[in-house]
Parts: sequence; structure tokens; C-alpha cells
Amino acid sequence: MSQSFDIAVIGATGTVGETLVQILEERDFPIGSLHLLASSESAGSSVMFRSKNVRVREVDEFDFSKVQLVFFAAGPAVTLSFAPRARAAGCALIDLSGALPADQAPQIVPEANPQVLANLSRPVQVSSPSPSATVLAVALAPLRQCLDIQRVSLTASLAVSAQGRVAVTELARQTAELLNARPLEPTFFDRQMAFNLLAQVGAPDEQGHTQLEKRLVSELRQVLDQPLLKISVTCIQAPVFFGDSFSVTVESAGPVDLAKVNAALEAAPGIELVEAGDYPTPVGDAVGQDVVYIGRVRGGIDDPAELNMWLTSDNVRKGAALNAVQVAELLIKDLL
Repeated sequence: MSQSFDIAVIGATGTVGETLVQILEERDFPIGSLHLLASSESAGSSVMFRSKNVRVREVDEFDFSKVQLVFFAAGPAVTLSFAPRARAAGCALIDLSGALPADQAPQIVPEANPQVLANLSRPVQVSSPSPSATVLAVALAPLRQCLDIQRVSLTASLAVSAQGRVAVTELARQTAELLNARPLEPTFFDRQMAFNLLAQVGAPDEQGHTQLEKRLVSELRQVLDQPLLKISVTCIQAPVFFGDSFSVTVESAGPVDLAKVNAALEAAPGIELVEAGDYPTPVGDAVGQDVVYIGRVRGGIDDPAELNMWLTSDNVRKGAALNAVQVAELLIKDLL
């Protein structure tokens, strides 16, 4: 009989948490007992797992000594509150909130930096990066073999699901109101989101950068192991329920060989390269899928050292939940 592991998922009723449970089942993760945890407001509900309704319990009352691995799929405050208890109980943990510093819980993307796990001691603490950083790491990692990357400039068009179910509900409500010629009253967003683009996601600091943009830069540098990499990023809110898209420009130290770039992308795990002349979209391609779609791969108009790409991926599935499960699959081989 193969070894199984007792696991807890904190934030099990959220968009990412529910998807994480679904992927654990789809990939036949070797689970003995599954404990689904959430706040007192969500405790008592149920989530389907292996044809059974698993009751969600309150995280405040949970005994972490019952499990070997914990997924933190709630907000940063929840991770900061309960991660010390998990560590004290000897649990390995995977945090998706970005709450833990890199020296305590390094960011891991299996397609980009799995070797980092070899240097960790038990109980293991690791982080799964923000969906944007995960997708970009998957796309940029294979290019290191054919480009000397000096700078990355990108615009991230983010789906509202990154901000939770309440944001999805708000976009749906606004859309219905506008289509039915009813007055629009924004609640979650500070202005019209339906049929619109918002120039920032979150509040900016004194320099005009949002926390999400700064997190993306920090995480991408860490995963690619390029702490001095120059990264310019603008995150905008798109009127899309699920699926993030990115316009990316890479500046190399020398001329870009497009044949080598395409070959590297074609051979890389976790990537679906769309044939020249076509391009992927979040709704038509990425949503519900486990890969990063890449299209419109081209050089610069007048700069031979420039590479341009279009990326799209399911932010909840590939960008968040699947990456965390893939990290867990690596952990159970040697570190649990």
C-alpha cells in the first residue's frame, strides 16, 4: 500500500481553496484524511471530495498535530495567525497568501526553481507565489537557456476573481444592471467595472506602485534567482471573471534568436505555444486548463535584442491552486 498523508486546507470555501481541493482529487493526491478549515462565518458548510461532502470546520479550534501538511489558501492575516501553530505541531506548510518572508518560506514554481527544495529542512515552509508571478516564471524560466535577460516590462490584465468571490459577484451584478438599463451602483469596486478597465489593482503607495505590483516584482526575482533583474510592471483590472493575460517585453543582452526561443518554449513543461498567426485568450483557451498559453512571439520592431509575447492562464487554477499542489507533490517525495 502506498503512503498517504493527512492534510488540511485553510480557506477551503474560497475560490482558490475549493479549486485546490478539486485538483487534489483530480491528480489523485495520496490523502489519508482531509481536513477543510475556514473562518467561523464559513464553518459548517460542505465541499465535495471523492464523491463525499466534507464538512468545513472552524480553523480556530483545529489541532494541527492531526496533519502532516497544511495549505494556507486564505488571506495574509490568517497565515500569520496560524502558521506558528502549524510549525509548532511539526506540519509542513504551503502558503498562497504571500504573508511569509522569503527567508522563512521561499517561493517555489516547480517548472522554474524546484531545486530550492533540496536545501530545506523539516518541517518545510514554502510559498506559492501570486498567480501573476507564477505564470510569468513558467514562461520566462525556459528562456534563460537562450537569452541573457536584462529587463522585463509587462502589463498584467487581471481577472476580478483574484479579489475573491465578492468581486466576481460584483462584476456579474454590474453587467446585469447595465444590460438591463438599470442605474449602476458600484459597491466592491469604487467605480464601474463592467465593460471597463481600471488602471490599478489596489491602492498605490507614495511612488504610485500597488502592493500587488511590488509583490510580483519581488517574487519573480526570487523564483528566477535574479535579484537584480529590472522589472517594470503595471497591473490593471480587466472586466473578466477568470483568466489573467499579460503583454510581456523581454530585453536581452544580445540579439534574440526567435527559432531558439520558440524551441525552448515548445519544449518547456507547463506551456502551450500557440502557432504563429494565432493567439490565445483567457475565455477561449486558458480557463479550466493547467498550462500557460503563449502566443504572438515576436522580436522588436527596431530592436534586435527585444522579445515580445502574449500570455494567458487561469489565475485561480494554474496560477494558484495547481502550483500549490505541484509543490506538494514534490514535497511528499522527500520532505514529508
